[in-house]
Amino acid sequence: MPVSVPLESPLVFTVSELSARIKGLLEANFPYVWVRGEISNLRFPASGHAYFTLKDEKSQIRAVMFRPALGQLKFRPEDGMAVLCQGRLTVYEPQGVYQIIVDVLEPQGRGALQVTFEQLKEKLRKEGLFAQERKRPLPLRPQRVALVTSSTGAAIRDILKVFQRCPYPLTVTVLAVRVQGDEAARDIARALETVSALHKDFAWDVVLVGRGGGSLEDLWPFNEETTARAIAACAVPVISAVGHEIDMTISDMVADWRAPTPTAAAQWVVGQLEEVERRLDDRSKRLRAAFVSRVDRLRTQLCRLEGRLIDPRRRLIDWRLGVDDRLDRLVRAMQIRLHLWRMRAAHAAKRLQRVHPEKTLADLRGRLESLSRRMVELESRDLERRRLHLNAAAARLESLSPLAILARGYSLTWKLPEETLVRRAAEVQPGDRLRIRVAEGELTARVTETADS
Repeated sequence: MPVSVPLESPLVFTVSELSARIKGLLEANFPYVWVRGEISNLRFPASGHAYFTLKDEKSQIRAVMFRPALGQLKFRPEDGMAVLCQGRLTVYEPQGVYQIIVDVLEPQGRGALQVTFEQLKEKLRKEGLFAQERKRPLPLRPQRVALVTSSTGAAIRDILKVFQRCPYPLTVTVLAVRVQGDEAARDIARALETVSALHKDFAWDVVLVGRGGGSLEDLWPFNEETTARAIAACAVPVISAVGHEIDMTISDMVADWRAPTPTAAAQWVVGQLEEVERRLDDRSKRLRAAFVSRVDRLRTQLCRLEGRLIDPRRRLIDWRLGVDDRLDRLVRAMQIRLHLWRMRAAHAAKRLQRVHPEKTLADLRGRLESLSRRMVELESRDLERRRLHLNAAAARLESLSPLAILARGYSLTWKLPEETLVRRAAEVQPGDRLRIRVAEGELTARVTETADS
């Protein structure tokens, strides 16, 4: 039976006193406990703390995780998630309920890093950061490369080793960062921000971001949201080259192109340069062949025209003028093309001056000047030879000219104003005006009488 106790007995507690005694007992006997359960009724009020219920099949306990501890998590808690908690038991005296203050929270079944990876992947996918239409095309001729990686890792040694074997001009700017540890993601993001800020000054064509292989924890900076957003915001196309071919990171998904390894990324750059040089060499050969073919056709056409020349002086003069005009146009075209080549060569020399050894640049300039002189000399010789040939042909035709007949006393008569050559007396009438060409000069006359022979 219940025992009646006088009101003044020390065994009688107020509610607050009893709650305080229970709180003291719990906190003294359960300083830290590990509890496994399932999250339910999860909420995040404006304070930034997380309140939830931790339950199993038979029981439940209230739990709270304050903002500082919550900010250390690599994943975001969700309703229905099985977790393992470490915390302190306490009593919330105003309501008289006991709860656990959680300091450590780990997902069960899947690791925290894997849960974080999947959550961030889904978040960025919904934002469209993985969309193919957002990604930029890579440059056809990547001559200026920004390299964001560790200055002491194996990745930079492998990349630079490939670049050193490249026979074409290539500029590499190394932005050294940490690629492992808590500060690595911020380092990488700051380096990419630097690339965006300075890309107009350095004119980088592409950015290589990556590191060598490692565990999921080692590669984790490339799965951070900070790194992913920095890659998406970079003003220069980004190639992600993280780990080995089997490794897939958030950075790989956001980047404009993913290389299976750092070495493969460097080989892609060199391969692009080799392909561009091969195409330029092929087009140069085709241009040279087309030029030679055109000169041959013009030469053949000129020979054919020379063979069709006939006696009349007018056609000879017209053809001579036509040939001179074509020769002049050919000379001007060659001079313009030569000037363009020289301008392109000068432009290329200026671009190479920053990246090419001075001695090699001087050798190339000397070769260019020598080739230019040879080209001018060859063109001059060819034009002189053609002029001599044309003058000889003109001299031969001159010996057969009708003007020699006029010197023997004959004349040519034209009816004015039609300028028609008169061959018979019947072609003119009294009063018609005539122009008469003799060996030395011309006469103007008027018909007074005609007679047939």
